[in-house]
Amino acid sequence: MTQSMEALERRIEQLRAEVRRAVTSGDRVRAQALRGELREAQQAWEDRLAELEQPLVVAPQEVPHRAGPLLPVREQVHQALNLLGVPAAPRLIIAVHEAFFAGTLTPARLTSLRRDEERSFRSAPYARPYYLCAALTADLLAPARGLLAVSTWPAERRVIGPLSPRVDYLTAAIRVAETLLRIAGPGPGALRLLRRFAVNIPGAAESVKSMQPDVVLQAARVELEIHQDDDHAHRKAAASRARTQLDDVEQLFGTRLRVTRSAGISS
Repeated sequence: MTQSMEALERRIEQLRAEVRRAVTSGDRVRAQALRGELREAQQAWEDRLAELEQPLVVAPQEVPHRAGPLLPVREQVHQALNLLGVPAAPRLIIAVHEAFFAGTLTPARLTSLRRDEERSFRSAPYARPYYLCAALTADLLAPARGLLAVSTWPAERRVIGPLSPRVDYLTAAIRVAETLLRIAGPGPGALRLLRRFAVNIPGAAESVKSMQPDVVLQAARVELEIHQDDDHAHRKAAASRARTQLDDVEQLFGTRLRVTRSAGISS
């Protein structure tokens, strides 16, 4: 496993250098192809890292001390987002982290995180294995207010269309329920989180008192099947526009709406 990650890290560094050379020489076709290879290599690195991180998913009562974080804030947020698998607001990220991971997250610590990540990317593109970026609105490709995502996710997952909030809600419920099914004796924070999801899913509300993750899981999957095809079509179309119209920074952090001054008409 370690050798595999080291090989991927060497490949990522090589691809970054090749991307810079292609951009500098003005070879946009090669640069675009290399960026695709780079994203694939980064995703493979993320997958290996996720496998290594699996033992960190624990019930709250199994954490002997929760006074301070075991990891930097960005890595704690990354853990929570990868568990959910969808863009999420800071409040949900904090709830997930408290339910399943050691350490403490507060809203104040997440306030400037996305801006810091954007500054880091602008100063040294692709220098990090991943960035905490913005989810993008499907219509304007602008940053979706208050939603964080992971740069290595496919663009389709980071775009928010008309049905995406509900689809992402159901997807997150499924991921939380699946995590709970892998835990022996989950703590009260994890059960509260599951309850928050269950009360808004038809067919899962009756499991609130008994807190059966498998019931919530099944109910969420049933509703997800209704929406996911239409949602995917919206997201796929928007992601295609983003890849065509936006540069690398904008694909991760969104476009900024610009107000232009119209010319006056004199009589």
